[in-house]
Amino acid sequence: MTDAMISVENVTKTFTLHNQGGTTIPVMEGASLSVMPGECVALVGASGAGKSTLMRMIYGNYLAASGRILVGGVDIAAAEPREVLRVRREVLGYVSQFLRVVPRVPTLEVVAEPLLSVGVAQDEARARAEALLRRLNIPERLWGLSPLTFSGGEQQRVNIARGFARQYPAMLLDEPTASLDATNREEVLGLIEEAKARGAAIVGIFHDVEARERVCDREIDVTGFTPVRAA
Repeated sequence: MTDAMISVENVTKTFTLHNQGGTTIPVMEGASLSVMPGECVALVGASGAGKSTLMRMIYGNYLAASGRILVGGVDIAAAEPREVLRVRREVLGYVSQFLRVVPRVPTLEVVAEPLLSVGVAQDEARARAEALLRRLNIPERLWGLSPLTFSGGEQQRVNIARGFARQYPAMLLDEPTASLDATNREEVLGLIEEAKARGAAIVGIFHDVEARERVCDREIDVTGFTPVRAA
């Protein structure tokens, strides 16, 4: 589909075990999918089937062995590192399961940074960050502290606020509702629905079946991309 925001075309991935004589392990082949603006596609399959591997290839953390991965028209599988960084800054948001930030940076700055990095005025960026932190029930008394001092649930909500600070045209969501209480789970599902309504193309991993059924338009079973190994 030429109008897809995210398009994975016949992608193959292998891992090389350098501590075992350079043995090459095929982990994915023939992976193909497309995601249109305003659509949310769930990656499903058993643990170890390759859901996270495929997400990391789309984001450019893992290099595909062959095939194309187009995000907003840029082939992440072949792009120069600086172009991948530009796509992450301007086009492709990623909400991972783990918060990775520079120590001692205040929470409010952590959430506002994706907006500041593309030239949004500081007052506007801070206002957007504050609104998201309030929505996700992070107490204002914590905003000036590093989120690395927070509980796991609070860190997850800061990560979600940061991921949704910018209105990215494309997003990757890795278990965005995992371990959330009912109130915050509802807020996150609302954020996903709002992103879809404004036209974001989303690929996600949702072990929360009810959440997946609510926000996802289709499921793609990555087990179908598992290489056939010789007996």
